[in-house]
Amino acid sequence: MRRARGFTLVELLVVFAILAALAGLAPVAFDRLKASSEYRDTVRTMMGQMRAARYKALTEGREVRFSVDLRQRWYAADGAPPRPLPTSVDVRATVAPGEMAGPSLASIRFLPQGGATGGSIEIVRASGSGTRLRVDWLSGRVTQEALLP
Repeated sequence: MRRARGFTLVELLVVFAILAALAGLAPVAFDRLKASSEYRDTVRTMMGQMRAARYKALTEGREVRFSVDLRQRWYAADGAPPRPLPTSVDVRATVAPGEMAGPSLASIRFLPQGGATGGSIEIVRASGSGTRLRVDWLSGRVTQEALLP
């Protein structure tokens, strides 16, 4: 007596159900991966531009401004093209009162002597966690610290 080889209908249905469940989860996982990537890229490039602005002020002997437009959602240092902020992050700025141009444009000036006008930029995820980029007014040093929800 020979046994038939192959899969039963029940086994095939179980495999298809598992594949359908995985296919349904893929878009959610991709959205989370994309939001996480955008957050890390924003933190990295914003911190890099702030440090470059400080270095430029020191080496060229002139003030260099780093600006964030909270309404139009972009950021840039003097001489650099503006970079858009992704929709997956929220940005808040704390700067000196004289460094606000209108209700939405916040700036931090890096001075040729090494100091800065000081302040901080908070980059916040939808979960409430995030990163604060802090600029020391005395040294102009840019540091990063975690924000907890």
